Amino acid sequence: MSTVLLVRHGRTTANAEGVLAGDLPVELDDRGREQATAVGTRLAGLPLAEVVSSPLRRCRQTLELALPGRVPSVEPGLTECGYGSWVGKSLKELAKDPLWTTVQQHPAAVTFPGGEAMAAMATRAVAAVRAWDARVTAEHGADALWVASSHGDVIKAIVADALGLHLDLFQRISVDPGSVTIIRYTPHRPFLLRLSDTGGDLAGLIQKAATVPAGDAPVGGTA
Repeated sequence: MSTVLLVRHGRTTANAEGVLAGDLPVELDDRGREQATAVGTRLAGLPLAEVVSSPLRRCRQTLELALPGRVPSVEPGLTECGYGSWVGKSLKELAKDPLWTTVQQHPAAVTFPGGEAMAAMATRAVAAVRAWDARVTAEHGADALWVASSHGDVIKAIVADALGLHLDLFQRISVDPGSVTIIRYTPHRPFLLRLSDTGGDLAGLIQKAATVPAGDAPVGGTA
């Protein structure tokens, strides 16, 4: 199956102010626009079969700057977690809420007041990425590359699934604004190729002739 480049949106005004944006229509700040442009430089020259985005403005804006001229397909499954009544509040204030400890220690048990369960967010995000990956593979072949722009907790949940981790462990994963996280799916297992990567050449993602059966991990490591 193909390879997805998960792009977290660039820094927003809410990120800079320490506010939980949720589904608010916040936009990238100056630093976020720089990050989005830098992502575009890294993606330049890659044969991207599909470009997909969360419906929220900050993700679409990131792709507009990174890949001008490409119109992304909007995927509701990649939208931000539904934080309910937590939306718009400062992280310092939320850290005093008793639910905060559960979010940190046992996120699989959390349903945000008036919002979404974190487990439900993880389920729909993973399902969306895997469905798109199967579609890209069917239409463009197993060596295809595609981009999806989404949000920090959403990408962390997708990474946890790729690593076979329980959702309760996903807080051990960090995904920075403007970063690229890369997962190659195969019939047997996903491979996490890069996590929260903010620099470096991506040209090596273009597949070369396989030296081991598809889906197998090279014994001793890759060349």
